[in-house]
Amino acid sequence: MQHIMAQRMVRFSDLTNKIIEGDDAVVRIVVEQHPALTHGPVEIEAAADEVEPIRKGALSVVSLTLYQGDGSEPEAVTMEIEAFNNLAGGMDMTDVIRRAEPAYPPRKHARPAPGPATEKLDYSTLEHAGKPHRGKVTEAEKQAVRDNLPVINERLKHAGIRTIDLDNAEHVARYGLDALASQAAPSAPPTE
Repeated sequence: MQHIMAQRMVRFSDLTNKIIEGDDAVVRIVVEQHPALTHGPVEIEAAADEVEPIRKGALSVVSLTLYQGDGSEPEAVTMEIEAFNNLAGGMDMTDVIRRAEPAYPPRKHARPAPGPATEKLDYSTLEHAGKPHRGKVTEAEKQAVRDNLPVINERLKHAGIRTIDLDNAEHVARYGLDALASQAAPSAPPTE
């Protein structure tokens, strides 16, 4: 007489800890945003009947990114769509959105034909000096910034880009502004 052994895999709901009967009844849920997330999205499993309240409790929301004029880090915000729509006062938010400029250029599915290489910006000119960029600041850009700091800061401010701050040690070091920073620093009161 031969004994046949089998194994049975049992899956439990991460939400209720109840057994989920059958693979078709398993729903994979990826939690993408939650205050408890510290290292990115996580995955949990639940029974199909357990996710119905998720569908019923879904909110109509709008996701936004706020870009401050001071050049600080962008801030992601999600809010209920009704509260967002009320921000338009008496206007129709749908019209406001339809009239708005695209935030990003439209994606193209086909690769563009090869053309001339993108022109590099010359950061030593008044037009581009002081703009944040990757890479090393050349002596020519440092000189342009030192010689024209008020003009450059006005241009940066007008463009909504962070200005060069003589109280910011990184800015002073990046653009070689030690002399200007020491001139701008308030002098200590004389001691008797």
